[in-house]
Amino acid sequence: MKSCFLIVLFLFLLGCGKKDPQLMVLQGSAFGTTYSIQFHSEDDFDAEKGIDSVLAAVNESVSTYLPSSAISRINRGDTTVVVDSIFKEVLRISKMVHANSGGYFDPTVGVLRNAYGFGTIKPIAQLDRRVLDSLMQYVGLQKVRIRKNGTVFKEAREIYLDFNAVAKGYGIDCLGRYLETQDATDFLIELGGEILARGINVQKKKPWVVGIESADSELDNRSYSHIVELLDIAMASSGNYRKFRIDSITGKKYVHTINPLTGLAEQSDITSATVLAKTCGLADAYATTFMAMGLQKSKELLSGLVGVEAYLTYWDENHQPQVFMTEGFRKRILE
Repeated sequence: MKSCFLIVLFLFLLGCGKKDPQLMVLQGSAFGTTYSIQFHSEDDFDAEKGIDSVLAAVNESVSTYLPSSAISRINRGDTTVVVDSIFKEVLRISKMVHANSGGYFDPTVGVLRNAYGFGTIKPIAQLDRRVLDSLMQYVGLQKVRIRKNGTVFKEAREIYLDFNAVAKGYGIDCLGRYLETQDATDFLIELGGEILARGINVQKKKPWVVGIESADSELDNRSYSHIVELLDIAMASSGNYRKFRIDSITGKKYVHTINPLTGLAEQSDITSATVLAKTCGLADAYATTFMAMGLQKSKELLSGLVGVEAYLTYWDENHQPQVFMTEGFRKRILE
C-alpha cells in the first residue's frame, strides 16, 4: 500500500556551508491506523521508500489481516512456513511477557478474540461456558515453538496466533532502527497512539513531549490528562473505553481485553494502561497485560520489573475513577 506523505523541510546553513539537521515530518497510514514521524537528519535519503519497505515486511510476517502473511498461513495450518527474524523476535517478546505475567499475556488468545468478534473471523453466535471450555484447549503460548528449521510447531492445528498486542509496537521499533541506519538519531514516531522517542527535539533543544489521552476523551475532540517528557524511551497505551462490541442478539457487552486464564472478555478494575519501556514492543505488550491483570496484580508485577513504568486508571471499590502511577512515570510528567 502506497503511503501518503507530507514532508516539511527546515534547512539552515552554517557559515562554513554545512547543513544543520533537517526536520522532516512524514505522515501516512499503516496497520489500520495513521502515523506521524518526525526526525532530524543531515543527510538526504529516500525515507518514503524505506518506511514503506519496513511496514511491508512487518505486515508480511505478522499481520493477521493479510491472507498471504506468514502468521495467516501458519494459522491456516501450513507447517512449511519458515518464519523470519520479525516473527521470531515478536514471539520471543511474547514468551518473555507471558512468563513474567504468569500467562496474562498470551497471543494464542486469538482463537477467543475471533470467537468474541474482535478478530478476522465471524464470531460464534452462542458463546457459553461450554463453548469457551472447548476453545480454551487451544490457548497457551507454551504450546507453540519454533523448530530448528525455522518452521512453527503448534500442539493443535486450531491454535490461532494473534500478535496484534505486540506487533504494532514492534513495527514502530523496526521503523526506529531503520531511521538509525540512516544516521537519523533524533526522532519521534507515533503510530496509532503508540510512540517511540529517541534523542531530542533538536529545534527546541529539549526532550520530546507528548500527551496522555484522558479516558473520557472524545474521538473527535481529544483531551489529555498529563504531558510527559520522553527521552530515549517508548510509550504505549491500552484501554477499554472505546474498544468493545455489543452482541446484536443478546445485547451483552464484550470488551476487547480477554483474560487468557479464564477465557472471558471481562473488564478488570483497570480502565486504561499507559506504559513506558525501552522498546515499543515491550510497552505495547505490557499495556495489554495490565488491562487483563487488574490493579493489584499489575502493581505486584511492576514492583519486580526493571525499566518498565506505568500510569494506570482504574475504578476503586466505590466505582470512582482513580489513578496509579509508578514513581519512574511520575518523574517524567511535566507539571
